[in-house]
Amino acid sequence: MKILFVASEAYPLVKTGGLGDVLYSLPHALHDRGADIRLVLPGYRALLRQLEQVRILGWLDVRGDAGMVTARILEARHPDFAFPLWLVDCPPLFDRVGNPYVDATGQDWPDNAERFTVFSRVAALLAQDALDLGWQPRVVHTHDWQTGLVAAFLAEQPVRPKTVFTIHNLAYGGHFSHSDFVRLQLPSQWWSPEGAEFHGGFSMLKAGIVYADAITTVSPTYAQEICTPEFGYGLDGLLLSRQYKLHGILNGIDTQIWNPSTDPLLPAHYSMSRIQPGKRRNKQALLERFMPRADDDAMQAPLLGLVGRLVEQKGIDWVLAALPVLLAETDARIVLLGSGQAAYEQKLARLARQHPDRLFVEIGYDESLAHLIEAGADLFLMPSRFEPCGLNQMYSLRYGTPPVVFKTGGLADTVVDADETTLADATATGFVFGSSGVETFLEAIHRGLDLYRQPSKWRRLQQSGMSRSFDWNESAGHYLSLYSI
Repeated sequence: MKILFVASEAYPLVKTGGLGDVLYSLPHALHDRGADIRLVLPGYRALLRQLEQVRILGWLDVRGDAGMVTARILEARHPDFAFPLWLVDCPPLFDRVGNPYVDATGQDWPDNAERFTVFSRVAALLAQDALDLGWQPRVVHTHDWQTGLVAAFLAEQPVRPKTVFTIHNLAYGGHFSHSDFVRLQLPSQWWSPEGAEFHGGFSMLKAGIVYADAITTVSPTYAQEICTPEFGYGLDGLLLSRQYKLHGILNGIDTQIWNPSTDPLLPAHYSMSRIQPGKRRNKQALLERFMPRADDDAMQAPLLGLVGRLVEQKGIDWVLAALPVLLAETDARIVLLGSGQAAYEQKLARLARQHPDRLFVEIGYDESLAHLIEAGADLFLMPSRFEPCGLNQMYSLRYGTPPVVFKTGGLADTVVDADETTLADATATGFVFGSSGVETFLEAIHRGLDLYRQPSKWRRLQQSGMSRSFDWNESAGHYLSLYSI
């Protein structure tokens, strides 16, 4: 089966979040099952600099903001990818320094409407073999708002491949103005409540929902949640009417990259049958990254970890409210890695300066440190208000680091709360709180800290989490079934 993936990022070439991880792992899982894959990405400057084997496939002219825009289509091979990459090389739109979506100040690039309309137009042409390459997909699988218009453009064609649109996070809708719609000369029939129009502007994500043959989200629970006003961002009615084509398929993780028994970023390896020596060595290395020496007291005290974006969605305000209580009432130490809203970054940094031997904060992202936190922490904090799927909780389970999570989205689908029943039957994997707020979050943490003091029960909890399978094999099978309908 020929499958064309279209996305705005893919690890390790360009990544801002979980989307990039999925666009590496899912196509490879399908490739391993015999699918013939191509992955289309924008030709960002930083991405192109990482490629060596590149050839020109041709040029395509499409409508931009102020006239026709020429995109050079490159095919590249990269050692981390088992299939060819197709790059949309359009320097005025993609040859710039920085984040794919925002500038150095954190503001959206002002020409994002043009950038991702041009990208979608080109991808739709490639899906129709506009360059006469002799390769035409049976399925075009697009991801998030940046590619939402691909299915809409293809829907205009009398003969076309099947289109699948995956919503990784409904909170980011790709909203633009009516004037953008007019300047880009998008089809007039899209401008209606049944099309891409949304509250006087237009939404690229809504276009994907309306025009794709199938819609997927990244967990079964999130597929239900987005059909409600609480999680629907104004699109719940539309999604409810499209439930016949809406599917929740849980993301997997790359179990080769995230494997505590082989992870090259860890100072010590370990497995489910022999957890403690490796976990202890990693905990020591993690503490000594921030302390002169990890003495016996530090090693015995629980270490809580967090890796994530410092934004309200991730419950960082709950974390900030919980930290003074934990620092005052427990002997726990906490290490946090992430970046996000400046106010949260500043508050965390200030609190860390006040408690230099208890709270360790690193602003930014460091892949090695992220792996070390997963391996060296005793508990992992992930109190997201909503979480379409989440990956870190699955990494944590695989690394024997029970997570503390809010019961939402993919967190609800992957973490089993440790209570008397689940501990007795060895199905417990973490600590889940069901009502939002810092009080219930703290209660779940305290339950974790209490169990941490009971070594035999704690070890069984770790082993239960490590025994769960979160590889992409099952999810890839669900996608192949969906493609074949």
